[in-house]
Parts: sequence; C-alpha cells; structure tokens
Amino acid sequence: MVTNQTASTLFSPLKIAGLSLPHRIVMAPLTRSRAGQGNVPSALNVEYYRQRSSAALVITEATQISQQGQGYAWTPGIHTDDQIAGWSRVAEAVHAQGGRIIMQLWHVGRVSHPSFQPDGALPVAPTAMPVPGKTFIVDDNGNGTWADVPVPQELSPDGIAAIVSDYVSAARNAITGGMDGVEIHAANGYLIDQFINSESNHRTDAYGGSIENRARLLFEIVDAVMAAIGDVPVGVRLTPLGRFMGMGDDTPEETFGYIASELDRRKIAYLHVVEPTTLGTETASAADPKSEAIVRLLRQRFSGVMMLAGGYDQVTAEKALSAGRGDVIAFGKLFLANPDLPERFANNAPLNEADRATFFGGDAHGYTDYPTRTVSA
Repeated sequence: MVTNQTASTLFSPLKIAGLSLPHRIVMAPLTRSRAGQGNVPSALNVEYYRQRSSAALVITEATQISQQGQGYAWTPGIHTDDQIAGWSRVAEAVHAQGGRIIMQLWHVGRVSHPSFQPDGALPVAPTAMPVPGKTFIVDDNGNGTWADVPVPQELSPDGIAAIVSDYVSAARNAITGGMDGVEIHAANGYLIDQFINSESNHRTDAYGGSIENRARLLFEIVDAVMAAIGDVPVGVRLTPLGRFMGMGDDTPEETFGYIASELDRRKIAYLHVVEPTTLGTETASAADPKSEAIVRLLRQRFSGVMMLAGGYDQVTAEKALSAGRGDVIAFGKLFLANPDLPERFANNAPLNEADRATFFGGDAHGYTDYPTRTVSA
C-alpha cells in the first residue's frame, strides 16, 4: 500500500475513460521475452504483473495480434485460446490486488524473421526495403540470439485488410481475457509506425505518399477496434521523431500533428507519447531540437489524457506534470526493477538498479526477484 502521500501531482487521482486511477505512476509496456510454450503467459508472468499491481495502470508488454505479428523470441500473443486463458490469469492477479491492466496490441511488421512467420515466409512491411536492425530469435540449440532482419515483402491491400481484422480479433480476445482496455502500438519502428513514417513507406497507393494516406492504417485500426469493443478504453502509443529501426519522417510536425488531431476527434482514451529522445531501451545523448516543440504541439492538438514516457525519474516526472506537458507518466526500467515503485516514490525510498543482462529472456532472476521495500515496525 502506498503511504505518506503528499499533494504532489504524481499522487493526484485521475480518470481515463471509465477507469479511476489513484495516482499517475503508470507501468510502461516492457518486452521481457519470458512467455511460455506457445507464447502463452505462464505462472511466472502472472507473478511478475501481480507484483506491480500498485501502478496506477499496468500496460502489458507488447502482445502480438497474430503469428505474423511476432518479431522476437518468447513474446506473448493474444490470438489463441491458450494465450487468452494465460492472460486471463494475469488480469485476475492484478485485479485481485486492486489494480487496472491494459493490453498493448502489437504487430512488428518488418522487424521479424522467417523463423516466426507462418510457413517460413518473409516478414511484411509497407515497402520491401532493407531494415537497419536485428531481432531476437531462437537458435538451433534453443537459446536466444540476435539475428539480422531480412528484406521484407510488401503488403498487398488484402494483406492490410487482414491485419486490421487481426487487430479487431485481438482486441476482443484481450477483453475476453479480462483486460480493462487496449493500447494500439503505433510506435517504436513497428508496423503502424512503418506506415506512418515517410522513410519506411514508399507506397504509391492509398496507404502511401500523403500524410493522410500514411496514417490511414492507424485510423482504420483505431476505428475498427473502437467499434468492436464499445466503451472499453482504447489508447494509442506514438514515437514522434523516433529513429529506432530506421524510422524518420520528412515533416514530423505536420505528420504527428495531424495524427494527434484525428485521434482527438475520435475521442480515444489516451495518447501515449514516447519522448523523442528515447531510442529503444536507450536515451539519446543529444536531444533533437524539435523534441520539446513536437511534444507541445501534440499537447495542443490532443485535448484528452496524454501519457508521457522516456527516461523519467520522480523529479523530472513531477516537473513534466506541473508544467502541463502531460497528465500521467509511464515508467519502464524503474518499474522493472522496483515492483513497488509508487510506494518508494511516496516515501522517497532508495530504488533498486535494473540488471540489463536479464532484460530479455531467462527465468525469475532479474524478473520476479527484485526486492520490495522493507518497512520498519
């Protein structure tokens, strides 16, 4: 239980759609590559999320909407009955602790490998072009290893329509599995982001060229998901100015300003913005001079709840909220290493250090064995 709460902005309650948040310290989505056989959440995953239930909102690790959507070893899915059942046990554990949990829906697009794809096919993308990145696969000995991403195949219009349908099915499955809402992952160089950015989208059809066309897939998915699950909260995650996995856009202010305005018009539950200085699991040494301006632009264009993520600590989070840059803050590595992060913040307690060697793959070590705060009697 969080104790000694002050009047700080971080500990002010907030509503996101129909969810009442007791404070504003959110657990960011964190890929940990520890799903069980069949990409099914296991008892280990249940314990991991249960430990972090004191978050104002738990956002699950990115969860693939289909087998085609997988790009890394041992990441969970939400497209089979066993996966739904596994996630149901996670949701039950979080709810039993009084928590709230939203599932992040994911299709990696070109950031994949034939070993994950149905029938060993090439990964799919808006445009068939080289990918400057690696993915995490299983080698012949059953161990995780990093591998180059091959040149993907270009999606056909029918293939795009099938992916929209997969998002709808995944959203329904998430709600069936007990989730309180869904977040559409349109960030970090994955499929939707690949369509949005001009650097990775060279199409000449209705999904390429203009900003409206490049954003079309995102809005088709948002509209279809919102229609399918009704009043259940739907959020969207974006990475404006993101460069991870070869991203880049010729006119980022116009592109992401337009997207923010359209998401505002659709009244999504929240807009989740990864700070432009964040590159994958790292923070850029030098911030893009446009970064502050583009965050402010999105804030102006989107009138709903805005969530910020990207290397925040308690002090910088308080400053960001006090300055009105956002309404809630998502913490990644700090929540990874500190299951009781809200209580530690409330009591100005020391924080555990995250062990990078255990970020991806493995067992309970570096996953569920981080100590919680000991309170003297």
